[in-house]
Amino acid sequence: MQSVIHTYEVLIIERHLDTFGHVNNATYLDLLEAARWDWITSNGYGIERIRELGQGPTILEIRLQFKREILNRQRIRISSWVESYEGKVGTVVQQMHDEDGALACEAHFVMGLFDLAKRRLILPSPEWRRALGLDGQA
Repeated sequence: MQSVIHTYEVLIIERHLDTFGHVNNATYLDLLEAARWDWITSNGYGIERIRELGQGPTILEIRLQFKREILNRQRIRISSWVESYEGKVGTVVQQMHDEDGALACEAHFVMGLFDLAKRRLILPSPEWRRALGLDGQA
């Protein structure tokens, strides 16, 4: 079961760089997180809704593959989608492409919906499924 693909664009600027002049490895995680927040917020599941419901996403595992460097003042596009969601655990894939369309980074996130009061993973609610672009799929 794959979700609808969400795209997010950003211009790489000086604060994203390391001493080698390309995007710092830890900054990739920050950029990917910004894309995920944009994704769920644009689908009605932003920080305010998370606070209201007491349920939000949590990351269980991360795998990053760096394919090519990204340099200063390059515009990048991050595509995000759910690759699978079985029971309480899903896999989100994010790909970062440079302005020429070349794959610069691919990330796989194992995640779930976390109940803040019970402090445990829960099954994805219909609202959470919609936020991920999975509505209408069992």
